[in-house]
Amino acid sequence: MNRRDFLFSSAAVSLASASSAWPQTALPPHHLPASDVHYQRTRSYVEETPVPEYRWASDAAYERFRDMKFGVRVHWGIYSIEGLPNESWPFLAKSFQERAAYNELYKTWNPSGFDADTWLDLFQAGGAKMFSFTTKHHEGFSMYDTQTRVQSRVDWLAQGGPQIVPCDLAYSIMETPLRRDVVAELCAAAHKREMAVDLYFSHPDWYDADFRPYAFHPLQTADSITDRAVQARQRQGAIFTVAPDPSPAEASRMMLRHRAQVTELLTRYGRIDMLGLDQWLGPAVWPELRKTLLKIRTLQPDVMLRARGIGNYGDYFTPERFVPGGKENSSVPWFVIYPLGTSFSYDPDPAKYKGGEWIVHNLVDAVAKGGNFMVGIGPDGSGRFAPEAARQLKQAGGWLRVNGEGIYATRPRPGELWHEGDTVRYTVAKDQSTTYAFALSWPGKSLSLRTIRPMASSVVTMLGFKTALAWSWDAASGTTIRLPDELQDEEHRPCSWAWVFKIAAS
Repeated sequence: MNRRDFLFSSAAVSLASASSAWPQTALPPHHLPASDVHYQRTRSYVEETPVPEYRWASDAAYERFRDMKFGVRVHWGIYSIEGLPNESWPFLAKSFQERAAYNELYKTWNPSGFDADTWLDLFQAGGAKMFSFTTKHHEGFSMYDTQTRVQSRVDWLAQGGPQIVPCDLAYSIMETPLRRDVVAELCAAAHKREMAVDLYFSHPDWYDADFRPYAFHPLQTADSITDRAVQARQRQGAIFTVAPDPSPAEASRMMLRHRAQVTELLTRYGRIDMLGLDQWLGPAVWPELRKTLLKIRTLQPDVMLRARGIGNYGDYFTPERFVPGGKENSSVPWFVIYPLGTSFSYDPDPAKYKGGEWIVHNLVDAVAKGGNFMVGIGPDGSGRFAPEAARQLKQAGGWLRVNGEGIYATRPRPGELWHEGDTVRYTVAKDQSTTYAFALSWPGKSLSLRTIRPMASSVVTMLGFKTALAWSWDAASGTTIRLPDELQDEEHRPCSWAWVFKIAAS
């Protein structure tokens, strides 16, 4: 029996769908799933097939992306000063007086607890191979030393109601008492540790009035106020002000600043592995945004672009707050993003964090289906993470130190062979020589696996347990792995959840 036969018995292969695993030497046909919310938002004006001169990231970049599997997502900004959940979004429900006060908070912000090396040490202890950081969220505050200038903003307390007024400031971390480029420090700390970097960047900017009315900007135009998504936000308490349509000069200035900021992020901080774009800008300025994408490919050809706002020009997409129920109906790679607490920003309540076991089970589930998993945590206004969030992340890291072999740089089995019922998940080594079976609940004295038949000389082990395990196979029940009495004592098991069985050819 050859290695492929070892991995997949004829009975198991018959259970798989007609589709097979993607080839590793070439990009697959490139199309986002029709169910993706942000794809639906832009499909009416972003062409399905990118222009001929556009190139996605290279095969090597896609391979690195599929290898990393687990990461940490960090949202930090002015909203952290107030301890607000849901990042910038509460701004939309603030009164005009509250908005004016919020926009002045940066002048006294001095997050003395921020230390890039401490952050990266935590991410490494958690087993992360990458991290994502918000360079600018929708609120428009830049968390790095941008040289661009905001030239038009809203005076929320103007006589007669909010007015657009001229201004000249960066609206950035360099105008706070801290006066440190935290993006530069984080990227340097990550590069020292060979950790991949994902820089989040919001297309819309709610501080810069030139960006109206895109993606829930507080200033909406007469036409955009009828948008169903805007109306849905209004029903949730958002307050929008109707403003004039941006002039051609304002629209041009907006896109030039957007392009300049993206250029800064891709030219100052070394290799950037992923650019986490968010939201959208709309059909009127899509031709200019497309030019920005073409420029990005000249600056860092291998940066993986999140698909939000750019349709099939994106290299990957991000199911948010859920792991897909099955393999995604798309050849585009994906990275689940899911907050550990109630939101991606700081949560002070220890009871709101979901637990290390939750991280591990979602990671295993996503990887078995061919995706990656990114857990979201946010620091407080001082730059420190909640102790409970750090503890749970380290729990996941402890599990990965024992079982990471079955996670990192693995691939899914073909078709529906990624699982057996609700309690078993599978991955395979890239060279197809080894299968990993994850028991999400303790199997007792034996584990039965119906869709795998080892070679007669195969060795079966549990990761973290040195002694080889006895096993047998028959046509009726498949493979049965017997677990010794020693492992029935929880204290003698190599980990507390999701036990991994390695089935290797001799």
